[in-house]
Amino acid sequence: MSDTLEPRALDLQHLLDQAALERLVLSYCHGIDRSDLKLVRSLYHDDAVDDHGAMFCGSPDEYVAWLPGMLANWQATRHTVSNMLFLIEGDTAEGEHPTTAWHRTTDGTRDLIAHGRYLDRYERRDGVWKFQRRNLVLDWMEERANAPTPGDGVNDGVELGRGGADDPVYARLGLFGTDRKRRNT
Repeated sequence: MSDTLEPRALDLQHLLDQAALERLVLSYCHGIDRSDLKLVRSLYHDDAVDDHGAMFCGSPDEYVAWLPGMLANWQATRHTVSNMLFLIEGDTAEGEHPTTAWHRTTDGTRDLIAHGRYLDRYERRDGVWKFQRRNLVLDWMEERANAPTPGDGVNDGVELGRGGADDPVYARLGLFGTDRKRRNT
């Protein structure tokens, strides 16, 4: 029987596969926002394709090589996904995930917010799900003046997040810190 979005009884394997696919998608968001490019690369099969439209289309290695230049345009990014839907057929799956990606300019004066969807194809090889093709579809964009900045009294005393290994997540959450160090040693 083909998988369907219509209501049906789910078996344990389907739930396990869905959980693995959700973790894959969420790990991508974390990897991009924390500039953990080794993590991002590990999420793709070697013969996969990442297609961000006119901005970029290529192999996982080419994508990871392109990311530092793209991320250098932003002081911070935040990628979120919602309403994750998967259809799973054996060792292949597809997913649609609405995404909102916030980008703060390097001078901190503007925010660019992309609203779109990831349209993914996945394969399970040797028991592990990874991206086989990742497509970004843009539904709309918005740009706005940035919210108050640190030092103006609003954010005083709150630690600021940042891309890279010096983000507070790695110091405050030991398992996250150990995981990143393992990948980057």
